[in-house]
Formats: sequence, structure tokens, C-alpha cells
Amino acid sequence: MNIMALSPGAQTNLLMSYFSEEGIEYNLVRIPMASCDFSVRLYTYDDSEGDFELRNFSLTEEDTKLKIPILQHAQAVARTPLSLYASPWTSPAWLKTNEAMTGRGTLKGKPGDKYHKTWANYFIRFLDEYAKHNLTFWAVTAGNEPTAGEIVFYPFQCLGFSPEHQRDFIAQDLGPALANSSHKGIQLIMLDDQRVMLPYWAEVVLNDPVAASFINGIGIHWYLDFLAPIDLTLSITHHLFPSYYLLSTEASTGSYFWEPRVILGGWDRGSKYSHSILTNLNNYVTGWTDWNLALDMEGGPNWSKNYVDSPVIVDSSKDLFYKQPMFYHMGHFSKFVPEGSQRVRLVIAKKCYKCSLEHAAFLRPDGAAALVVLNR
Repeated sequence: MNIMALSPGAQTNLLMSYFSEEGIEYNLVRIPMASCDFSVRLYTYDDSEGDFELRNFSLTEEDTKLKIPILQHAQAVARTPLSLYASPWTSPAWLKTNEAMTGRGTLKGKPGDKYHKTWANYFIRFLDEYAKHNLTFWAVTAGNEPTAGEIVFYPFQCLGFSPEHQRDFIAQDLGPALANSSHKGIQLIMLDDQRVMLPYWAEVVLNDPVAASFINGIGIHWYLDFLAPIDLTLSITHHLFPSYYLLSTEASTGSYFWEPRVILGGWDRGSKYSHSILTNLNNYVTGWTDWNLALDMEGGPNWSKNYVDSPVIVDSSKDLFYKQPMFYHMGHFSKFVPEGSQRVRLVIAKKCYKCSLEHAAFLRPDGAAALVVLNR
């Protein structure tokens, strides 16, 4: 919405800044499946009560006039194909125990029944509809922040799952639905929530051989990292389940209630991004995803007023956008550590005790080496 609020020329400049060879060459894009808190309204793709056959499933104007044109434009300016992955925040309310898109609630019934089958088929219909617009997905996550749906009065869209519930839903419903669809090559990412849930969540889900057979990776968010030492969460999880990649699927600054939402030119927020990316990459994480491409001067729009900061801030009244320090910090990774790079050991010949340097080294697919250093 913020990108489309700009003139056509400014839209192109913004997308080229992110995706083109002249810009920082983003290659991984997360798309909400229907609405999320950064929508201007609550909706799903089938709000028709009891439509278990999904006969009334349809994309909305948010897809056809905003998301899809922007994705097509981004792909057009990118040098290589973009890897798209989708995450749903909530199912239709009529599938949920609390009959609402927000608040504490999970799917009605139990895995294997019509509620769970319908929800799994909803994923397939989404992929089918986007494919009609020549947009295919690299992956889907099983659902954004499943623990949020276990919180009473949770203020925006959510769908609760315990690890046992997610395990059985994947094993009996979502995994088979994807495998038997025309999208059978798509990747499936479990968790998509705070890393403090690891390694327990992974142990519950991946120790089930049926569920594990459908899963490719584990998605993590950064909001509770201060409660979750990285060596006790990510490193242990990697060593327990080395065949499953770890992917950081969401992060944003200005999200805590005591913080200012948007700080134009806030260098510290860029430093926080680089610190998180470096510590994650040095502990077996294979990629890192920012939350919003572009927000307005308030940090929205956001129907629930859950405003945050963004690497790009749009001032549509002046037809301009600001590239924040976060944008340039992200670019040190997306531009110089392309897909297919492998992290390698870095040996420091002489330690600088007066410095506060963080770093990671990579061997790129083109044979070049890349070194990213953060001076905190």
C-alpha cells in the first residue's frame, strides 16, 4: 500500500533499490496469506460460514491490486528469480474455536477432520490462485506465531497451535495436501515463531517420522531473543536435526511498547539488524527476513496500531521515500552474500581488545570470498 501510494517512477526506484542489481538484491520475500496486523482490515480468502469445499475462496483487492503487481514488478527488476514464501496469520473465523480472527483460538476439532482438511486445502487454493498470476512459491510456513493464538485477548490475527497439534496437523493434513497437489515441490517450514521455543518444539514435531518427512526447515522470529541464548536454542537444534535448515522469518525494530515506532536515520536500529544477522549466521541459520519492505511515517498502516520501524519509510505526501540505516545494513548481506554462499571459519591473527567487532566470512558461488564486519 505504501509503495503503491508513490508515483510510478518512485515505485520503480524503490523496488530497484531493493531487488535490482543496482540495488541491494533482495532475493527472499515473505508474503502474508490474506490479512495480518499490517493490513487495513481483517479478512481471509473465504469468510463464508461452513464453506468446507472452499467454493467461495477468492483473492481480494489487496492481492490483485497491491501484492501481486508489486511482486511482479520486483521480479521484473531482479536479476535472478525471487524465492517467495507465504505465511498465514489466521484461518477463517468459522474454522476456529473462538469464532474470531483475533484472541485465543485454534482450529475446531482435531487433526484429520474436516476443519483441519479444509484449512490445509486453503493453502493449496492460495498457491493455485497465485500461480494463475505467474507467481510460484518456494515455501510456506505452517502458520505465523502459533503460540500467539494461545494468548487470551491477543490483539491481532492469530491461530493457536501447540507443538503436538502442529505435528499432527502437518502429518495428517497439511503435509499430504501439499504432497498431493501440483505444488508438491514446495518447501514446508515449521514453527515460524520465537526461538525460545527451541529445541523443544523441534523435538516434538521432528521426532515424529511422518511429520518430519514433510518438513524442510524451521522458522524463527527475533522478538524474544533476549530470553533465548543462541547456543541453547539454535545450536542445539541444529545438532539435533542437522537435515533441517533454520531460517529467520521475521524481525522488526520499534516493536516494543516502550520504544519510539519510527526513528528516521536511527543508526542503532541498523546495528541491531547486523548484530542479529551475524549471530544467527554464525549459529547455523541460513537466511534472515525483515518484516516490512516499506512503512509510512507513522510506522503503518496497521489496523491494530501495532506500528514499527522499517528499512524504507514512505512520505507519500511528498512522493518520496527514505532509505534508513537498516536498509544499508541489510544490503551488506543481501548484496555481498548471495544465495548459495557457504559460511567458512574465520581465524583472527591478532585480536583487537579495544574493538567491538562482529564478523562472518563466506565463500560465494562465484568463487569469491565475502567478509562482513560490524563495529559495534
